[in-house]
Amino acid sequence: MPSSKDYIEMDHEYGAHNYHPIPVVISKAKGVWVWDPEGKKYLDCLSAYSSHNMGHMHPEVIEAAKKQLEKVTLTSRAFHNDQMGPFLKQVCELVGTHLNLDSSKPMVLPMNSGAEAVETGLKVARAWGYIKKGIPKDKAHIICCEGNFHGRTITICGISSDPVTRHQFGPFTPGFSMIPYGDENALETEIHNIGAENIAAFLLEPIQGEAGVKVPPKGYLKKVRQICTKYNILMITDEIQTGLCRTGKMFAVDHEEVKPDMFLLGKALGGGVYPVSAVVTRENVIGPDVIPPGTHGSTFGGNPLAAAIGMKALEVMVRDKLDEKAQEIGTYFMDGLKAIAEHKTKLPVIDIRGKGLLIAIEFDGNARPLVEQLMNNGILAKDTHSTTIRFAPPLVITKEEVEWALKIIKKVFTE
Repeated sequence: MPSSKDYIEMDHEYGAHNYHPIPVVISKAKGVWVWDPEGKKYLDCLSAYSSHNMGHMHPEVIEAAKKQLEKVTLTSRAFHNDQMGPFLKQVCELVGTHLNLDSSKPMVLPMNSGAEAVETGLKVARAWGYIKKGIPKDKAHIICCEGNFHGRTITICGISSDPVTRHQFGPFTPGFSMIPYGDENALETEIHNIGAENIAAFLLEPIQGEAGVKVPPKGYLKKVRQICTKYNILMITDEIQTGLCRTGKMFAVDHEEVKPDMFLLGKALGGGVYPVSAVVTRENVIGPDVIPPGTHGSTFGGNPLAAAIGMKALEVMVRDKLDEKAQEIGTYFMDGLKAIAEHKTKLPVIDIRGKGLLIAIEFDGNARPLVEQLMNNGILAKDTHSTTIRFAPPLVITKEEVEWALKIIKKVFTE
């Protein structure tokens, strides 16, 4: 059997080097734990960027996938299937109460990856701008935030302020601008500069994950909601990473009791098994008068296997109250990290922040060596922007498992 070293060398030789992964190979997983080919056990504190909210290989999700695999996996959208309708209904019933419905009803457009959900949301926003708001042809503008991470398609690269994401991929799609994150005054100023009559949407993450778990000032989301309503602009929240219980609420916007016009969902929606994403908004934004047949689609979007997995994943997260667990255990985890930061650490700690079980510790210096030391001691985490380490374990993690992790973290950070 090949060793971890063999697998890493094969990846390096035959695969494009578009990632710089932690040098560990995962060959088995269950719950919050993963194992390498040599049998070493690790605590997963990344959860595939919040895809494993209910833990690896959740038995009910796996069983739902197996049952559907024995029936039908893919039909394309040329035909109906018996799983997509019930899945869309379940999503609408769950997400609809969190949406600004504006006397309309919720509707879903299913896709596959998170980036596809973002691209879909951008298309819908532009179409709505022209058809419903009356923006002149080819003038629809969308405002985004500096420090965002919405994916890596060519359009999304153009709305990023990260030079690594932008790389050498221009020229970029016109019709977008960026403003500082967490600054509602900058939003209103940009609206005035562009002209409210030409602005279709404001796209933001309620918490910026890839930027280093950047939490906006208290009250920011409420003010954004008020501004978007005032100027008839769609408030689009990318909850692909923060949604579905990760931050201690069903959605991160719930911390301020804000209802956006559109949710972009993914990651945990697929139960850590399969790529499932969705745009969830209201009928008067995405109905057939805005997105008629042929204007958008995906061969795999809404396929029966994805729908069956998505239904079971949502059922488990709601039934097991994973939002409440994330809040309780997340507070305990963060308090433990703050206690560690009171000691003399190898690198000075600048900040510890987050909500629920989406937590980051920022250092004054390169944190990558600390990440690799954590790996050597049985904890898998990931650095971002070189100075910040994120901790986002599956939401089923226990207090005892967090206690074990904190002992290792303290050892790595302080000794």
